[in-house]
Amino acid sequence: MINFLQTENLPITDQLKVEEALLKTNEDNWCFVNIGSPLSIVLGSSNKKEEFIDPEKTKVPVIKRFSGGGTVVVDENTIFVSFIFSKKRLNFSFPEEIFRWTESFYKKIFPDSFSLTENDYTIENKKCGGNAQYIKKERWLHHTSFLWDFEKRNMELLKFPKKTPSYRNGRAHEDFLCTIKEHFDSKGHFASLVKKNLKELFQIKDISVEEVISITQK
Repeated sequence: MINFLQTENLPITDQLKVEEALLKTNEDNWCFVNIGSPLSIVLGSSNKKEEFIDPEKTKVPVIKRFSGGGTVVVDENTIFVSFIFSKKRLNFSFPEEIFRWTESFYKKIFPDSFSLTENDYTIENKKCGGNAQYIKKERWLHHTSFLWDFEKRNMELLKFPKKTPSYRNGRAHEDFLCTIKEHFDSKGHFASLVKKNLKELFQIKDISVEEVISITQK
């Protein structure tokens, strides 16, 4: 059994609060799809703000998430997909194990050129999705921000990081990133394929936002 929650334009701050609560206070398995969020910059838990953004030039909200990973710009054209599992169902204790499972899951949805490259999801060697994880003793979380589309000026809110994956090869944001909109009819179509793929693996229970709020407040 896996609980499936789908939302639209839920602010990333609220999404992260829900995910952390489901990870740390709930024992069920979850897939959480959120289509879009107000423009924000999200820092990985160990990232230092001054290394990734210029606060004098950046006037959008900056949020630090509870999980690791890099720093990303998110907006209404970001599609977030998060998996939260009990190790009783998928007993993964290392990031590599989780990555192998999620890569195989998404390969059934994306074109043949889709792959996991270092810790990013790529299409033809360009990044289409960034990942972060959190692993506890009995549970784990893997969340992804997919680029349905992006605006160059938003990506320029970030500094060129000191440490980058080797496959980036010094490329600027607009040359390093790609969108996924060319491969799906709509954002809703992409979300429906995620759900369809889940149905081949699990029994799905649809959960509303109100039900999730009730669960996380217990």
